[in-house]
Amino acid sequence: MNIRVGMGYDVHRLVEGRELWMGGILIPYEKGLLGHSDADVLIHAICDALLGAANMRDIGYHFPDTAAETDGMDSKVILEKTIALIATKGYRFVNLDATICAERPKMNPHIPAMQQCLAKIIGTDPDNVSIKATTTERLGFTGRQEGISAYAVALIER
Repeated sequence: MNIRVGMGYDVHRLVEGRELWMGGILIPYEKGLLGHSDADVLIHAICDALLGAANMRDIGYHFPDTAAETDGMDSKVILEKTIALIATKGYRFVNLDATICAERPKMNPHIPAMQQCLAKIIGTDPDNVSIKATTTERLGFTGRQEGISAYAVALIER
C-alpha cells in the first residue's frame, strides 16, 4: 500500500454583499467571503491537501482565479474535480482532518452538515471527514473578524 499525506491552507476576506459558504453549506451570516469562486476556504484547504498529497501542485494551478470558467464556481464542484484529478494518478481518499479559524459566526453548530456534505461529494463515510472549529482569541485578522482561514491534512492511498 502506498499512502501519502498532504497539507492545505486557505484564507479569504469577509465582506458585505456575499454569501458565506463553508464546507459546502450556506451559513446564515451578515457577511460572506470574497473570492473568485464562492470562496469556501474549508473546501479550498481540503483540495490543496489532496493535491499536495498526490504531488499535483495546488488549487490555483488547476482552478486559476484568472479563468472565466472558475468565476463564481461552486467549490463543491472543485472538490469533485479534485477527487477525479487524484484518481488519474491512481489515488483514492482515505481521510481528512481540518480546522476552520473564525471568531464569528460560530461554526460548531454547522459541522455535522459540513461532514455529511463533504462525505457525499468525496464518496466516503462522514466518519472519515474530521472538521474542527477554533478562534484566534481575537488576535490577528481572524480575531478582528476581517477574514476566515482553514487548514486541512488529507491522507490518500494508491
